[in-house]
Amino acid sequence: MDKYVTPLVVPPVMPQAEGGVGDRIDHYVIGVRQFQQQVLPPGLPATTVWGYGSTLHPDSFHYPAFTIEARFGTPVRVRWKNQLRDHKGRYLPHLLPVDPTLHWANPPGGASARDSRPGFRSTPGPYTGPVPIVTHLHGGKNSEESDGYTEAWYLPDALDIPAGYAEGGSFYDEFKDKFEDRFGDAWGRGDAVFQYANAERASTIWFHDHALGITRLNVYAGLAGFYLLRGGSADLAGGVLPGPAPRLGDPPGRKYYEIPLAIQDRSFHVDGSLFYPAGRAAFDGFKGPYIPGSDIAPIWNPEFFGNTMVTNGRTWPALHVEPRRYRFRLLNGCNSRFLILKIVTRPLAHRPAAPALPFWQIGSEGGFLSAPVRRDQVLIAPAERADVIVDFASFPVGSELYLINEGPDKAFRGGKAGTDFSPADPATTGQVMKLTVGALTAPDTTVPPAQLSLPSFEPLGKASRTRRLSLSEQNSTSLPNVGPRQMLLGTVDRNGAAVPMRWDDPVTENPALGATEIWEIHNLTKDAHPIHVHEVQFQVLDRQQGGRAARPAEPWERGFKDTAVAYPGAVMRLKATFDRAGRYVWHCHMLEHEDNEMMRPYTVG
Repeated sequence: MDKYVTPLVVPPVMPQAEGGVGDRIDHYVIGVRQFQQQVLPPGLPATTVWGYGSTLHPDSFHYPAFTIEARFGTPVRVRWKNQLRDHKGRYLPHLLPVDPTLHWANPPGGASARDSRPGFRSTPGPYTGPVPIVTHLHGGKNSEESDGYTEAWYLPDALDIPAGYAEGGSFYDEFKDKFEDRFGDAWGRGDAVFQYANAERASTIWFHDHALGITRLNVYAGLAGFYLLRGGSADLAGGVLPGPAPRLGDPPGRKYYEIPLAIQDRSFHVDGSLFYPAGRAAFDGFKGPYIPGSDIAPIWNPEFFGNTMVTNGRTWPALHVEPRRYRFRLLNGCNSRFLILKIVTRPLAHRPAAPALPFWQIGSEGGFLSAPVRRDQVLIAPAERADVIVDFASFPVGSELYLINEGPDKAFRGGKAGTDFSPADPATTGQVMKLTVGALTAPDTTVPPAQLSLPSFEPLGKASRTRRLSLSEQNSTSLPNVGPRQMLLGTVDRNGAAVPMRWDDPVTENPALGATEIWEIHNLTKDAHPIHVHEVQFQVLDRQQGGRAARPAEPWERGFKDTAVAYPGAVMRLKATFDRAGRYVWHCHMLEHEDNEMMRPYTVG
């Protein structure tokens, strides 16, 4: 497959909808639809994907979504509509194989057995019914009914929903009533209305699907997009950082110097359709027995790694840059893959390759760092974001540079590329995009990154409690040496042993309203896990491996974060203040793990 023949798509701004007169709220009506998009290079077949878009602007449907531009202090209200139906109003089945044996949304179970692990007497095929969705604003700080709770999903407003199916998740009606009482805006069949206060620090947020047990498939199909929050005392004045970013009504050909980059790995069939494994054997060769002979899920894969790299919805795109500074908002949108990004002069250079340009990281998930950090490479786990500046001024016109990936083509365990693990295949997943330096069209008046003065932030206060939490995995209980069967979060007992728990076990994390707590996360698995806590931005305090001294957070982790890497055999300590009552979740953001028990509810207040 040809590389660097397609221009990078810079996601435009999502169009707004009409709102109430003078209500000072930005309104959106955003649907989820199925459509075809040229993800592969021109000349190859188009790919059927799912994506978000404004229902009032059919041309706005795209994978990844157009960007929601939000302003500090101005609420955003979105009516999220599940429009996964055909032109006759009949529901569309999933593009990818859904494993109905997991603990998942399970619409066929009806009100009594939704959000459960259904029982089967023999191994079933993939679920082919109407698809549940619910959108989570990842990094947002919002009340529970607007968080995109994983059991508040809903089916499309289709004509042929089978009799007896649950059309919403276990918490859909409760959160519907709470939202309508609080905001006076009614939810309809096949939709939910969420309001985002935008009272947090200016930051790079994103939105994606979060339905129980099928998040990996809904996100892989295309359900993700950027949400950029600007303004307030934790932002910088215009002109200090590279810009502009896209705005509504921009003329064609407008040059952008602030660009969000959603990097994902995907695989494709020869007809252009998305490939995702249809059975466990793709992971480890295990071909059964499944049900009734074992407890191994027949379709679910413990991880998935695609063989192509897709950035902003195109395989291996190219970007023409000027010899000046650019601001890139990096998002690892992969299901399981950790990325180690680097800019080099030769795409096939022996790995680890020599960096040609540094990244200056100025922000993480929770907004700006206290000072810029110069980095030759950026390790970024699934769901993490890095706000970076790259200065191309030292390269002459015509120079060709490449953004490469040196993370492994398998689960990441820490360490250095080439020493502790084999880097990604330099010919495929080891390349991300091409950057060609052109002529400067206007002087660069932005502040050099080394001279930036970033907004200050208040560290969190003293913690009132420390919780000891665990990450573990379990093999089959019926077949020797077959696994992993599922991934689990849990607590740690007084003897230091993990107490693994499943999604539906009673809540064990229940901070008091306003409490500041330290969560001490013990990773008892062999792999690194990106841990995401909804509703809060936390601080990474330190990590401790074995009996060694604790290592403080890395310089680029010393701001606020919502996702952080728990390394194998280590203890990671996070500090967070829980200042909003409600029911939320914390989980591993390797989506295959999240979908098979590595997620737990927690309650505040």
